[in-house]
Amino acid sequence: MNAKIMIVDNHSMVREGLKKLLEYDGDIQVVGEANDGVECLEILKETIPQVLLLDIDMPKMDGLQVLEKIKEKKIGVKVIILTVHNEIEYLLKAVNIGVDGYMLKDSESSELRKAIFSVIDGEVYIQPSLIPMLNSKVIERDIDKVKIEKLTRRELEILKLLSIGLSNKEIGEDLKISERTVKNHISSIFRKIDVTDRTQAAVFSIKNNLVNVF
Repeated sequence: MNAKIMIVDNHSMVREGLKKLLEYDGDIQVVGEANDGVECLEILKETIPQVLLLDIDMPKMDGLQVLEKIKEKKIGVKVIILTVHNEIEYLLKAVNIGVDGYMLKDSESSELRKAIFSVIDGEVYIQPSLIPMLNSKVIERDIDKVKIEKLTRRELEILKLLSIGLSNKEIGEDLKISERTVKNHISSIFRKIDVTDRTQAAVFSIKNNLVNVF
């Protein structure tokens, strides 16, 4: 099987090295290269490889933005993020967007080849060393979802308002309820989401996208 690959990385030496490694056995062909996200999307208008090896840190448009564009436009290419970022935030965002694979640049070439052919076969390939971290984050997110589902509609309203800094009095005026009622709701909210103060509640809201921070 001859896999057709495109490499997107703003370091020419990285692209050259990857090309040599991947084409060594003759079953992978590099059919395109790009220096940044904008150039990548332009090339994809003309040539669509089977797999895109995509760095995150690039000028003009980063890899996660490119991934979003590819998924929005439903371009028929599998995307493997190839990056130095092993932080859960990057991995989780890529997974949520719909990445087909996520690999670190210090991985073995044999593992990268395995990832390429896995995603071509329709699988999602996450570097094995990253899976425990991803699993723990997914479990944490599921626990938070259960907590949110315990809140009533009124409690959600109050949680969002206290998270943007409103006092009990201001929340009461906004919702046309008494300050005492607000206080009772907040006690219930704290118990249900397992926090002890307004700061922790605000962090919970931000982490779970209940409020936007600009």
